[in-house]
Amino acid sequence: MKRITTAIAIGMTVLTSCSTVPSGPALPGYVDTAEVVQAEPLYEPVRVAHPVSECWIERVTYASPGHNAYARPVAGGVIGGVLGNRLASGRGRTAMTVAGTLLGASIGQHLGSASYRPPTTADVRRCATVNRYEQRQQLVGYRVDYRYEGQTFSTRTPKHPGRFIRVRVNVDPVDGS
Repeated sequence: MKRITTAIAIGMTVLTSCSTVPSGPALPGYVDTAEVVQAEPLYEPVRVAHPVSECWIERVTYASPGHNAYARPVAGGVIGGVLGNRLASGRGRTAMTVAGTLLGASIGQHLGSASYRPPTTADVRRCATVNRYEQRQQLVGYRVDYRYEGQTFSTRTPKHPGRFIRVRVNVDPVDGS
């Protein structure tokens, strides 16, 4: 029984001493833990965009729905040309056809303008997406004060270390060769 207890004690000592050896490439010194005295959060201002829909009422003018503005003068010109051609004979037929066409087109234009409707206006809802910006404070890390062997040190960490922080200890002789 005494042998098992001794073996466990030796195993625990070996495991404890191995836990302070760094993994990876060999760095000078050894790793230990230090008590955290204070961990102060560090913030930086950032601009954050929020898309917002903005809507407004806009007055829009529409041209009156026309019934083809060229239809009446063209139809009048055709009718006038046909009538002029029918009423004339001989050499005057061409001149009468041209005159009838011009007179018919003029009458068609006049009749078209008599049915003129003024443009209409309407209120139309328009919307657009715009970005609204707000200033926020973003956590960027912690300023950590820790105590090791009676001395206080400071460092910066990306996350809160908790009650203890791991430290690398390097011992160099002051006097020597």
